[in-house]
Amino acid sequence: MKLLQTKLSKYTAPQEAKAAGIYPYFRAISSEQDPEVIMNGKKVLMFGSNCYTGLVNDPRIKEAAIEATRKYGTGCAGSPFLNGTLDIHKELEARLAEYMGKEDAMIYSTGFEVNLGVVSTLTGREDYILWDEQDHASIIEGRRLSFSTALKYKHNDMESLEKQLQKCAPDKVKLIVTDSVFSMEGDVANVKCIAELAKQYNASVMVDEAHGIGVFGPGGRGVCHHYGVAQDIDVIMGTFSKSFASLGGFIATDKEITNYLRHHSRSYIFTASITPASTAAALKALEIMEKEPERQQALWDLTHFALEGFRSAGFEIGHTSTPIIPLFIRDNWKTFTITRDLLEEGIFVNPVVSPAVAPQDTLIRFSLMATHTREQVATALEKIIKVFKANGLLQDK
Repeated sequence: MKLLQTKLSKYTAPQEAKAAGIYPYFRAISSEQDPEVIMNGKKVLMFGSNCYTGLVNDPRIKEAAIEATRKYGTGCAGSPFLNGTLDIHKELEARLAEYMGKEDAMIYSTGFEVNLGVVSTLTGREDYILWDEQDHASIIEGRRLSFSTALKYKHNDMESLEKQLQKCAPDKVKLIVTDSVFSMEGDVANVKCIAELAKQYNASVMVDEAHGIGVFGPGGRGVCHHYGVAQDIDVIMGTFSKSFASLGGFIATDKEITNYLRHHSRSYIFTASITPASTAAALKALEIMEKEPERQQALWDLTHFALEGFRSAGFEIGHTSTPIIPLFIRDNWKTFTITRDLLEEGIFVNPVVSPAVAPQDTLIRFSLMATHTREQVATALEKIIKVFKANGLLQDK
């Protein structure tokens, strides 16, 4: 065996979990991503999706994707920099800029590539990137590729952020990067205070609205619009793989920034363009989000119902106030066990274990879609309470 294979063969955690019958990943679904899915021929309630709007199986979006495929084909066979720009791409960028209230927008092939390509490119060797310690992995990877000085601040701690800002040379670029809704624990960034600190220290701000768009703000525009600070945020990032029920990502910002990124951002220049089907799907989802505010209201009604149910049953759910509800377990293997037990009860949830979180912070991630019914959420609560009690994590009241 070669040295590479010898080294990697020492990683046996997946095999150990499989041997114990609790391996929780790559579980095959054989149906559409609806509130109810089919797995191994059985119906399972889906509480592991990020499609907060519930649009992922909407017939209007599917038809738009089909029509775009008929017109443009299945792909672009090149990057947007060269042969991969379609008129439908430009249409989507114009609509996104208008939707987010910015001068311009540019679309990437995935949300991960947005953060990778933007965070790594915007600042230079003598500049600074200030990032929340619980930022998404794509932000962290972008920061790692940057030549700038990276300063980490404590999670959602504005005093810690200010201390880091005070370390920066006043005449150099300072870019604060944060999630709006933190994807594992569902808490919301203090974007108002971040915007105020940015003004005070002449810094710029980039906010990742991947889990905020479709959930917060008028027309689902996100946390920055919800708190009325979107005009103070220099770069707003979004992804199509969640509320937009598609695949890809974007930034909305001013034309000086997009002009620079279009000619320097490697994950944009050297990646094939988003497919016509994905582009048309995102366009149709955007239209629906604006025209159907009742969808967003339904999501919040379910969220309040679920939060009340988990709290009253005695679950530890942290500081969440969103459709992302963490159920803390604080043990890797028990998290896997409960994930398996819940699937046997017909409930699909996602385990979150180290290194995604600290070993003492492992959790079950329960997430809602606007298309869930109250009865489905009540069933999930009943089953989850049953399984947590069986595993000694809840006491009878």
